[in-house]
Amino acid sequence: MNELQDVQLTEIKPLLTNKNSRNFQDFDCQERDLETPHGVLHVTMRGTPKGNCPVILTYHDIGLNHKSCFNTLFNFEDMQEITQHFAVVHIDAPGQQEAAPPFPTGYQYPSMEELAEMLPSVLTQLKVYSVIGIGVGAGAYILTRFALNHPSLVEGLVLINVNPCAEGWIDWAASKISGWTSTLVDIVMAHHFSTEELTENKELIQTYRLHIAQDISQDNLSLFCASYNARWDLGIERPVVGLNEDTINTLRCPALLVVGDTSPAVEAVVECNSRLNPTKSTLLKMADCGGLPQVVQPGKLAEAFKYFVQGMGYIPYVLLSHLSNESVPAAGMTRLAHSHTTSSSSIASIGSDHIRNFNSLSTGALDNQAQPQTMEVSC
Repeated sequence: MNELQDVQLTEIKPLLTNKNSRNFQDFDCQERDLETPHGVLHVTMRGTPKGNCPVILTYHDIGLNHKSCFNTLFNFEDMQEITQHFAVVHIDAPGQQEAAPPFPTGYQYPSMEELAEMLPSVLTQLKVYSVIGIGVGAGAYILTRFALNHPSLVEGLVLINVNPCAEGWIDWAASKISGWTSTLVDIVMAHHFSTEELTENKELIQTYRLHIAQDISQDNLSLFCASYNARWDLGIERPVVGLNEDTINTLRCPALLVVGDTSPAVEAVVECNSRLNPTKSTLLKMADCGGLPQVVQPGKLAEAFKYFVQGMGYIPYVLLSHLSNESVPAAGMTRLAHSHTTSSSSIASIGSDHIRNFNSLSTGALDNQAQPQTMEVSC
C-alpha cells in the first residue's frame, strides 16, 4: 500500500451555530419540475451556463435533499468564489425535495438505473452539454452510473461516500443500532454517521435527525431507501494501463473520491477506489471528519474541489481567502488545452507549501501509474 501523505488544509468557519441551525436556504436560484422518461425531477439552478464550461451537477444522499446536503458547501465563501465561474444544477431525487407531497399508494419508485437515466433528459431541457458531478452516497452511485452510461456528458466526478457494491446497507445499519426494531430515521442516521458522531456531535446529529424526521416525507424517503437498497453492483473494473482502458467497464473521466476518516462509508470508498483507473482517480481521506464532509469541513472540500477542476484544465483566477494575502488577477475562467489521460490526475498548481504537496503527490502517481493515488487530509 502506498504511504499516505498528509496535506495541510486550513479550516476556518464552524459548521453550525445556534443562529443558523437547520438553515438550508438557497440564494439566487431558479427551481423547476422537469418531465423525464421515468418521472418528474425537481431541479434547482444557480447561475447560467457559461460558454463551453461544464455545469456542476449535484445529487444528494438518502434522507437529505439538495439543500440539506449541499447548501453548507455551496454557501461557503471559498466555494462561491469558485462557482461564480460555473452554473450549478442541483437535482432532488423524486419526492425528496422540500414540501414534496407523498406519492400515491402503489407508486413505483424509479430504480437506481432509472434515476441515472433521468439525467440526460434534464440536461437536454436545460441546454447543458457537459457536467462535473458532485454526489454523496446514493447520489454518488447515481452519478457514477450516469457517467458509465453517458461518458461524453461527464467531464469529472467528485464522489463522496460512494459505494459501488450491490449489498444493501439496511441490515448493517440496523445491526449497529438496536436490531430490526430501529426506525427508518435511526437507520438513515446510521448510514450517514459513525457511532462516535452519533454520541459526540450532538448539535449536528440533532439538526439532521430533525430534518430527516420532519422535513422529508417518510413514505417518500422509504421508497428512495428501498430503491438504493436494491441497487446493482456498478460492475466497475480496474483497467490495465495501456491495454484495455477503452474496452473495460470503468469511468472515463477523472474522479475524486472523498470520505471522512470516521465515516461508515470508508471501506466502500476504498473498495471503489481499488476498482478505478489509478491514472484518473484520487482518494481523499479527511482526518477528523465523519459522514458528511461537505457539511462538517466545507472549506477543505472547497479547496480540494478547486484543485480538482484546475487539474482538469479549468483554472479560475480566484484566491481562496485563507491561502495567501497575495493578489491574484481578477480574470474570468481560462480553459486550457488538456487531455483527461494526462492532466486529470493533477490537482493544483499555486504557490503555497501545502498546495505543492498536492502537486508532488500527483506527479509521483503519474510516474507509478499502476498504483492508486491516496491522500489523507489532516487538520
